[in-house]
Amino acid sequence: MVELESRGWVNVGKTNLHEFAYGVTSQNLHYGVVPNPRFPGSTAGGSSGGSAAALVLGLADAATGTDTGGSIRIPSACCGVVGLKPTYGLVSTDGVFPLAPTFDHAGPMALSVDGCADLLGISVPEVDEARIACAWGGVRGEPIEFPTAEAVVPAFMREVGDVHRELYAENSDLYGENIRGKIERCIAVSDAEYAAAVRARDELRERAEEALDGFDVLVTPVLSCPVPPVDCEEIEVRAAMTLYTFPFNALGWPALAVGNVQIVGRPGDDALVLGVGRSFE
Repeated sequence: MVELESRGWVNVGKTNLHEFAYGVTSQNLHYGVVPNPRFPGSTAGGSSGGSAAALVLGLADAATGTDTGGSIRIPSACCGVVGLKPTYGLVSTDGVFPLAPTFDHAGPMALSVDGCADLLGISVPEVDEARIACAWGGVRGEPIEFPTAEAVVPAFMREVGDVHRELYAENSDLYGENIRGKIERCIAVSDAEYAAAVRARDELRERAEEALDGFDVLVTPVLSCPVPPVDCEEIEVRAAMTLYTFPFNALGWPALAVGNVQIVGRPGDDALVLGVGRSFE
């Protein structure tokens, strides 16, 4: 935040989100459910639902969010805004309470791709215009089989459990009912489950590189399902809402949501992803 303020940005306030950033609906039992101003009656998504809602309402020109399984991109899709999960480590998470540290990302949200780029401090494009034209123009675009990451989930859960193990033991009564069960399951992940998930993550990296070989970017939906209603059961929609987003947290690849379109690149190709996103936009 200090860096943004030094570049002329002004902090206009904090927004609501899913408790501990561990949820895809921003149904916060302490501070209320984030409404969806664009599509009333539908969930605003999460965990950074308040950031997306604030943008739609014109309360801010841009916003920051965190993304461990899709928490920037999911609310962007639900509320019709733009959000970027950058390459892992590109944006510091210092000062952010962790969810699952090796999956955690921080990034920008805005009403346009250029808004995200401005907040991130990237000039679009910082890459050759011809490469963007090739990537978006479909010089050699075709459907590919890209792996999903369900087998990696226990590694994510183990990290969540490690973050909350002592805190939950001392303060379980303060946790919201819609997050308590998830935390307990994370704490219960076994060493064997964790080891298998780490191996699956390594295999995912290999399979993902092979799948994208010869291509610059991957284009997918953000959500694999319609936007759920605001009163949905989060645990029942979580898997479908993160199916296409979580793989890129496991991989650390940059992924941009322009509404429900997700544009993904290899690590370090954030400017290319933004440039392709702007061409699509």
